[in-house]
Amino acid sequence: NLKSENLETMLEKYPEKVLMKSVRGMLPKNKLGRAMIKKLRVFAGPEHTHIAQQPESLKL
Repeated sequence: NLKSENLETMLEKYPEKVLMKSVRGMLPKNKLGRAMIKKLRVFAGPEHTHIAQQPESLKL
């Protein structure tokens, strides 16, 4: 059973997953890529726990 979900419903339910999957697709498919994806932090809204680091906000 193949399960698929279109982008619109995925953006409504899991907006951070859409960005994570697109970034993962651009990274190398080896040990280095897995290490890089572990360091990526994606937050769905303006609330996050990294205030002291002054992260950049991306408008999508």
